[in-house]
Amino acid sequence: MGVVTPFPGTAQQVAFDRHELTRILDLYGRMVAAGHWRDYAMDFNRDIACFAAFRRATERPEIRIEKRPALHTRQGMWALIGENGAVLKRGHELGPVLAPVERRLMKLVAE
Repeated sequence: MGVVTPFPGTAQQVAFDRHELTRILDLYGRMVAAGHWRDYAMDFNRDIACFAAFRRATERPEIRIEKRPALHTRQGMWALIGENGAVLKRGHELGPVLAPVERRLMKLVAE
């Protein structure tokens, strides 16, 4: 097989792969079904890929899930950022970073 060379003049950008995006959109769908979120946005830059979830389209995002491959060897490339901009969770794997949001979906069932 040959070597794929990038088109000259285009900058490489960070993106979510299929499994990461499936995991994020699955969480988004469950949060929409629970009535927590109504809208989302994705942003892909040279250094960062970001998924933002909104309660309403006119507000700031309730959470942002960021992928920064440059931090892979240090703090971990995944970050969960709250509405006020504080980092709620950071890690090397996506699952543990999404855990605080997934806990909101758990409900106690009476016996």
